[in-house]
Amino acid sequence: METTIATAQQQFDIAAELLGLSSDTREALRAPKRELIVNFPVKLDNGRTHTFTGYRIHHNISRGPALGGLRYSPTGTLEEMRALAMWMTWSCAIVQIPYGGAKGGIVCDPKTLSLSELERITRRYVTEITPLIGPERDVMMPDLNTNAQTMAWVMDTYSMQHGYTMPSVATGKPVQVGGTHGHGQATARGVGYSIQQAAKYRRLELNGARVVMQGSGVTGRLVAQYLEEAGGRIIAASDDFTGVVAEDGFSAAALTEHRVANDTVAGLPGTRPISNAELLELPCDILVLAAGQNEITGANAHRIKATVVAELANGPISPTADAILGNKNILVVPDILANAGGIVVSYFEWVQGLQEFFWTEREVHGELEQTMQRAFGEVMNVAETRHISLRTAAYLLAVERVAKAMAVRGIYP
Repeated sequence: METTIATAQQQFDIAAELLGLSSDTREALRAPKRELIVNFPVKLDNGRTHTFTGYRIHHNISRGPALGGLRYSPTGTLEEMRALAMWMTWSCAIVQIPYGGAKGGIVCDPKTLSLSELERITRRYVTEITPLIGPERDVMMPDLNTNAQTMAWVMDTYSMQHGYTMPSVATGKPVQVGGTHGHGQATARGVGYSIQQAAKYRRLELNGARVVMQGSGVTGRLVAQYLEEAGGRIIAASDDFTGVVAEDGFSAAALTEHRVANDTVAGLPGTRPISNAELLELPCDILVLAAGQNEITGANAHRIKATVVAELANGPISPTADAILGNKNILVVPDILANAGGIVVSYFEWVQGLQEFFWTEREVHGELEQTMQRAFGEVMNVAETRHISLRTAAYLLAVERVAKAMAVRGIYP
């Protein structure tokens, strides 16, 4: 199976070849600008001390400060962080946000840790990586298993070290400490807006469209809710271990209530069990990939029966599978475009924090919708003009914008 970083680099290589980038530029963009690995001890509630490993990666900062999520994951690796940071660079460029890509992670299982332990781990991690971060250097945002509370700890720790409050070092914070309205919904709304544009392009009526959700975390459930509000019918959903299906559909509210209460989709009333592998291959109009990497590969891509596939997760489709889906005329909305809503609203929050002037939720949603629609239109225009996939078109736009920024800035010294 292709690794996460191999997938990211293959996707970049395709665009680099089409753009005719020099070998020097390709070499610079294929690897991160800087990487920091930290190992730090934290005292646990039982009095014992455990040493945790953390990462912070900057892929490219030619277009502005780095922006990237912080995730808690028991399986986090340096290779994964490199790929995620690279994808962040391209996402920022696609939606024309003046950031470069970063990613951070702490290797831990949050399900086995108390809230106070997570706070101590986060604060110590922030202290260890302080030389890299800051409102004009590297801005953090929530990611896998982290949330608004995590970002409040990040902001407070950094602020205490500097002697005054610095809200723009982190985004996705609670509104009470400089967060923006609408951030918690931003990624899901961005996916929803992208799917609406893709459906319009494919002349697919959303009212009555059959929707399969591969993954049902917080953001995935919000996507399901938005698609349901647009008339979609949720017919299947999964968690890390299993899936459920109901030909007549079930409500997003029922899915959320059951998942929150039971931490699984198994046993959702009115459904029958289905494996995650079978769920991906269900006949449907819209398939939302909201789980992990390399879920659709050369081994199963020929059995996918969706009309539109939207990548909420990063890297769920391998390059080999991409080609197969393209030959099947399945429209794939790539991750670096589809899930950029959180990046856009993180930028809005960063700007508001620096100016100390905050917007209403309606203003945030309106600006996000316009930004996502514009980005989708630009990507689609390139795809149609050059007769290429949406993914390749997105990469062409993003890589070219970053490469031009590097060329204009030149090489120091």
